[in-house]
Amino acid sequence: MAGSDRTGHPTRAILVFFDTLNRRFLPPYGNDWVHAPNFRRLAERSATFGNCYGGSMPCIPARRELHTGRYNFLHRSWGPLEPFDDSMPRLLGEHGVHSHLATDHQHYFEDGGATYHTRYSTWEFFRGQEGDPWKGQLADPDIPEAVRLLRGERWRQDWINRGHLEREEDHPQSRTFDAGLDFIEANHAQDNWFLQIETFDPHEPFFTYKQYKDLYPHAYDGPHADWPDYQRTTERPQAVEHVRYEYAALLSMCDRSLGRVLDAMDAHGMWDDTLLIVGTDHGFLLGEHGWWGKNIQPWYDENIHTPLFVWDPRTGVRGERRDSLVQTIDLAPTLLEYFGVERPQDMQGVPLRETTASDVPVREAALFGSFGGHVNVTDGRYVYMRASASEDNAPLYEYTLLPTRMKGYFAGAELRDAELAAPFSFTKDCPVLRVPVHGQRSTHHHGSLLFDLDADPRQERPLVDDEVELRMAGLLTALMRANDAPASQFERLGLPREGDVTREHLLVRRQRASAERAAAALPDEDDLPQGRIHLRSPLSTLLAEPAATAAIETAVPGLLSNPRVATLGHVTLRELAAMAPAVLDGPRLRAIAEALATVP
Repeated sequence: MAGSDRTGHPTRAILVFFDTLNRRFLPPYGNDWVHAPNFRRLAERSATFGNCYGGSMPCIPARRELHTGRYNFLHRSWGPLEPFDDSMPRLLGEHGVHSHLATDHQHYFEDGGATYHTRYSTWEFFRGQEGDPWKGQLADPDIPEAVRLLRGERWRQDWINRGHLEREEDHPQSRTFDAGLDFIEANHAQDNWFLQIETFDPHEPFFTYKQYKDLYPHAYDGPHADWPDYQRTTERPQAVEHVRYEYAALLSMCDRSLGRVLDAMDAHGMWDDTLLIVGTDHGFLLGEHGWWGKNIQPWYDENIHTPLFVWDPRTGVRGERRDSLVQTIDLAPTLLEYFGVERPQDMQGVPLRETTASDVPVREAALFGSFGGHVNVTDGRYVYMRASASEDNAPLYEYTLLPTRMKGYFAGAELRDAELAAPFSFTKDCPVLRVPVHGQRSTHHHGSLLFDLDADPRQERPLVDDEVELRMAGLLTALMRANDAPASQFERLGLPREGDVTREHLLVRRQRASAERAAAALPDEDDLPQGRIHLRSPLSTLLAEPAATAAIETAVPGLLSNPRVATLGHVTLRELAAMAPAVLDGPRLRAIAEALATVP
C-alpha cells in the first residue's frame, strides 16, 4: 500500500488539466499581453518545461495516454479505454490511493469516452460545455448573427446552454473548480489521495464574461465570433484579432481558476507535501499558418508543443526552466512513482522526478500524431511530419475491443468486414478486432514536412535536407517499432517494418510540390475574375444553374460528385476551399472562377 514518503510527509497530488491551452499565450512562455498573473505565479513555484509535446491527438486519445502512459494513435482513433489498458487512477486505487475527478469535459460521457471517469474512486461532472446535450428546449434559442459555417445541432444546443450560464458561478468551469476546492477543503489533512481538476476550457467556443473581455479592449464591429470552424482563415485581420482576444479572455478566466487552487495550497500549507502538475492536451491555431483549429492540418508547434508545470515537494525546484524532451505519456508514470506504485511494463512514459530535479533527459525523440494523419517525430530541434506515401492513405485499420467513436458505435457496414487479429505486445494476450477504415481524411496533400525549430521556430520555412530527413525518419521508425505499430502503418507511410531506413524511403523532396500547393494562401475574391455567377454564390445556387455546373465540372472534374460537397449547399466555393483544402485548393479555385466568369 502507498503511504507517506521517506521524510514522513503525507503523499498527495493534484493535477490541473486544461483543454486547448496554447503555450504561446502564456506569460511564462514569453507572452507579454495576455492577462494571466497566476500562470506567472505558478511558474515561480514550479519547474516550467520548455520542451513538452503531446502524443496521441486530439482530446480523448490524449486522455487515454494520461491513463495508460503509452501512445495509441497508431492503432486507434478516438475511443474508450480498452479492456487491456492500464489505467493510472485505477492502479492508484488498487494501492490504497483515493483518486477523485472533477470535470466538465463532456466527451467523457459519450460513447467514445465512457470508460475513463469510472476508473477513479469518485468523480463529479458539470454540464454545459460546447453543445453538451444538457438543457432540453424545443423552441429555437436567440442566436445572434455569427461567423460559423457548420451550424448543426451542437451549435443550436450550445446557445440553449448559454442561456443557463449567465453568471460566472454557473459556468461549468467555475463549478468544476468549486468541486475540486471542496475536495481539498475536506481532505487537506488526509493522506494518500490524487485529485484531478479538469476543465474543458479554454477549448472553443470561447464563451466567457464581460470582466474578462474588458481586459482586451479593441475595435470590432463584425458579427459574433467566438467559435471558429476548423478551416483556413479567410477573415479580415481585425476579425482574426477579435477571435484571438476572445480566446485570451477565456484563458484569463482559466487563470483565475488556477489561482484559486494556488490559494488553497497556500491556505492549507500544502506545498511541503503535495505534488502539483498543471498541463494540457494540445493547443489551438488562432490564425497562425493561415488556419483555425486543429486536426485537419499538420500538427504545427502551436498545437502540439504544450505547456507543463511541475511542483515536486521532494525536489523543491521552483522558478526554474527544464529543457528535456517530455510528453503526456510521462504524466501517469510520474504520478505512480510519486505514490510508490510500480509502473506496468506496457507504459512507455518515464517518471519526471529526476528531470524536474536536474533536467535529466528521458528520451532522444518524441512521437506524436492523430489516427490516419501525419506521423510525426521531434528531437527537440527538428520536427519531421511524415505524410502517407500515396493519396489513398491506405492501408488503414482500427484495432479495438470496444468499437465506438465519439458519439456512436462503429457502423454495421464497417464491422461486417472486421476480423479477429493476433494480440499486440500491450493487449495482455487479448486478440483484437481489426476494422478496415475507408474514406479517412488524408493529409497526403500537405506532403511530408521537415522543420528546424532553432532557425525557424514558427515553422514558416520547411526544409529539404536528405541527411536530416534520413536521421529523423530513422527515429520515427524506431519509435513506431517500439510502440508495436501495425504492419499496415509502415506500409501506409512507406517505411520499412524491419531493416534500415534508406534514401529510397525519403518523401520530403518527392512531395515538395504538393506541400507548397497546400500551404499557399487562398486567392482573394477581389483578385479573381467576376461574372454574373461568381464565387460568392452559395453552392446550392450554382448547382441550380446547369451552365455553372458544367463550368465547374470542366475546371475541376469530379468536384461536384464528392459526397462531402453535396452536404454543404449553404457555403460558397471559397468557403469550401477553406474547409476542405484536399478537395479544393487555391489553384483549382482560381480555375473555377475563370470558368464561371465565362457563363453568360
